[in-house]
Amino acid sequence: MSTTASALDTAPLDRAVHDLRERAGSWTRTALPERIALLERMLPRIAAGAAAMVADAARAKGYPEDSGWAAEDWVAAPWALAQGVRATLHVLRRLDAGRTPVPDRAVRTREGRTVVDVFPVTGSDRLLLSGFGAQVWTLPGTTREQVLARAAGEYRGRAGASGVALVLGAGNVAAITPLDVLHKLYAEGQVVLAKMNPVNAYLRPHFEAVFAEFVERGWVRFVDGGAAEGAYLTGHEGVDTIHVTGSERTHDAIVWGTDEQAAQRRAAGAPLNGKPFTSELGGVSPCIVTPGPWSAADFRFQAEHIVTSKLNNSGHNCVATQVLVVPRDWDGTERLLEEIRRVLRELPERADHYPGAADRIAATAGTHPDAEAYGDGGCRVLVPEISDPDDPMLTIEVFASALGVVRLPGADAPEFLAAAVEFANDRLPGTLGATLLVHPRTERAHRTAVDGAIAALRYGTLGVNCWSAFGFLLGYTPWGAFPGHTRQDIGSGIGFVHNAFQLEDVEKTVLRAPFAPAPRGLFTGSPSLSPRPPYYVTNRTGRTTMRRLTAYTADGRMRRLPGILASALRG
Repeated sequence: MSTTASALDTAPLDRAVHDLRERAGSWTRTALPERIALLERMLPRIAAGAAAMVADAARAKGYPEDSGWAAEDWVAAPWALAQGVRATLHVLRRLDAGRTPVPDRAVRTREGRTVVDVFPVTGSDRLLLSGFGAQVWTLPGTTREQVLARAAGEYRGRAGASGVALVLGAGNVAAITPLDVLHKLYAEGQVVLAKMNPVNAYLRPHFEAVFAEFVERGWVRFVDGGAAEGAYLTGHEGVDTIHVTGSERTHDAIVWGTDEQAAQRRAAGAPLNGKPFTSELGGVSPCIVTPGPWSAADFRFQAEHIVTSKLNNSGHNCVATQVLVVPRDWDGTERLLEEIRRVLRELPERADHYPGAADRIAATAGTHPDAEAYGDGGCRVLVPEISDPDDPMLTIEVFASALGVVRLPGADAPEFLAAAVEFANDRLPGTLGATLLVHPRTERAHRTAVDGAIAALRYGTLGVNCWSAFGFLLGYTPWGAFPGHTRQDIGSGIGFVHNAFQLEDVEKTVLRAPFAPAPRGLFTGSPSLSPRPPYYVTNRTGRTTMRRLTAYTADGRMRRLPGILASALRG
C-alpha cells in the first residue's frame, strides 16, 4: 500500500474521506421528512440533465444521441435513476405516514415459502407495464411475521452501519453507480465516497449535479481514478464499508491481495482487507427456452427478446445472455435460431465500446470453427452449438456481443427443464441472473415442472418471459447474487442493492412478463396491454418512448401518459 500511495496524490482522496466522516453524523440525524424532501428535489434535477446525460453516453459509445441505440441510454441512465428514486420515495412516504413499509397483503405464503409481491405497486405501474410483475422469495424458514417486522430497519429503530461507504463504480452501465449511492444513503444510513470507473468517468459531472444537495452538505463525494486510487481507498482507515460492481478478480485483489501470499491468506481465511464488503460481480448468464406450441409470431418476438438480452449495451452487461439453452429434439429450436440470425443480420451497426471487447470477440470466433459472424467486421458472433463442457463460453464471461447455444435432451418440457436447471445451476459460473422462456399453455400443462424449475434455479434474479436485467431497473426488486457465496468463493457477489422496501432474508426475485405483446397475448394466454417493450433493440420508437417515460417518472404529470402510450404502440 505504501508503494501505491507514494505514486499518488492522495491528498484529494484523504480530504474527501475526512469531509465525509465529519458530516456522517449529520446524515444520521437527518429526519425522515427531510430525507424525503431531498429526493423530491432530486427528481427535477434528473429530468433537467437527462438529455445531456444520454448525449454524453451515446457519444462515448460511438453513435449519435438521436440513434435508435440511444434508447438503452435513456433506459439505463436517467429513467433507471428516476425510477429508483421514485421507488424509494414510495416506501419512505409510507413510513412517514405511520404505515408499514410493506403492505400486509403483499406478504404471503406460497408452497411453504414466504414471498413478497413487490411489483406492480402503483396504478401507473399497472398501466405502463401491464402484465409485468415481481415477487421476492425469502430464505427458507423465514416467516411472514419476520418479513413484516424486519423491513426498513434503518427507519424502525434498527440503525444501519453508519460511517463512510466506498462505492467502486462500474464502467458499463450509467445508473449502477448512482443507484448504489442511493442504496448506501437510504437503506444503510451511510455517507458515500463514489470512485468513478475510468471507462465512464465522463458521467461524474452529471452525477454531481443530480446529488448536488448531498454533495453540498458533505454526504456524498465523487472522485476519479483507476486501480491505484481504488486500492488506496479500499485500505483507507476512514472507510468503513465497501461495495463494488465488477469482476471476481477485482474482489479477490481487494480482499486477499495480489502478492505471492494471496493464496495462503485465502486458504487460511485471513483477508488482507476485512472490512464489510458487498459486491455484484456478474457471471455466465443463461436463457432457457422451454419447448412448446410456439407460433411463427412467437418465434420472431422471442428471437428479438433473446437478441436484446445479448446486444443491449453491446453485451457489456453482467447479466447479458451468454448461453442459450435449447431443447435438442424440439422442432422449434432451428426455427428460433433462424429468427435470431435474421435479427442479428438486420440490426444497424454499432461498435463494441468496452475495453478489450474486440479481443474477446476475436478469441471467441477463433476458438469456434463453426462461429457465425454478423455485422461489419464480425462484431456479433453466434456459436450455434457448444458441446465441450470446458468450452470458454461456459466458463468465462465474454462481456461482449457473443452468444453460444447449448442443446440439452428432453422429450418433453418436464424432462428438458430438469436437465436445463441442473446445467444452469451446476455448470455455469455465477448466480446473478437467468431468463426462462415458457409458453403459457406449456406452463398450464406442466405446472409442477415449471414451478419446480422456478424454485430450483439458483439465481438472484430469475426472469420468466422477461430478461432478468429488468429487475435491475425497477427499484423495488433487490439486485444481487443468489445467497451462499463466501469471501473465499465470491462467485457473483454478496448482498443486495436497490431493494426499496429494504427487505431482509432475500433469496431471489422472480420477474414475470407477458409471453407475447398486445394484442396477440390474448391468444397465447398472457393477456396484457403491453406492446413490444421499448428496451427491445428492434423497437422503432424506443428512444422517444423512454424519453417521455423518463419525464413522467420524474414529475408524475398525468398529461404525459397519452404521449407515452402513443409512442409505445408504434414500437
